[in-house]
Amino acid sequence: MFELPTALQYLAGGSIRQLRQAVVEFGNVCYANSLGLESMVLTDLIWGSVPEIEIFTVDTGRLFPETYDLIDRVQQHFGRVMRVHYPHADELEDWVAANGINGFRAGLDLRRACCQIRKVEPFRRAIAGHGGWVTGIRRGQSASRALAAPLEWDGEYGLHRISPLLDWTDADIWDYIRRKHLPYNALHDVGFPSIGCAPCTRGARSHPCSRRLRCPRQARRTNKRPGLL
Repeated sequence: MFELPTALQYLAGGSIRQLRQAVVEFGNVCYANSLGLESMVLTDLIWGSVPEIEIFTVDTGRLFPETYDLIDRVQQHFGRVMRVHYPHADELEDWVAANGINGFRAGLDLRRACCQIRKVEPFRRAIAGHGGWVTGIRRGQSASRALAAPLEWDGEYGLHRISPLLDWTDADIWDYIRRKHLPYNALHDVGFPSIGCAPCTRGARSHPCSRRLRCPRQARRTNKRPGLL
């Protein structure tokens, strides 16, 4: 048993209540695990207190070795199996044949097309039939996320979006992980604040908006991240 300070107990309790209420209201709820720091907190909250929520992740085929190691460590730590969804092989093979193995480097449109095949389509497939999906977004991550509501209708994906970590800070996330000895991606210890596909992620020791370190050219135009959160 790990003792959390009062402030963290309050945050965790509020998040658990929100997750439980989502199950009551929407029944079939899922969590798209991005394997980031927030994901470790949510995995602990869900598998520990709201196991009715399905947890899955998407393997784009271009993840870091450390991310694959983390999937294994998470499953060993919790003694649970996390469903992994993959891109459709035929669609990916056709795209690579037409554009090259690193075709996404040729321009923004190709980058988006690659992301659509590798991440967005498997995500859509995974959430199909669910009444709500859980995200790990927090207000401190960006100006747009600062305006997010705990519960919103997601018109793009056609279901409710539940955000139980909105009021958690970076310090809260790290404190929870360390106090509960949760696994996390080793790349966070060597300067990677946000981790996605290996070719589109770069590390930095300090940055005012760490999420922009993934797909940096696209980040100048949009602050939105499709799928996993």
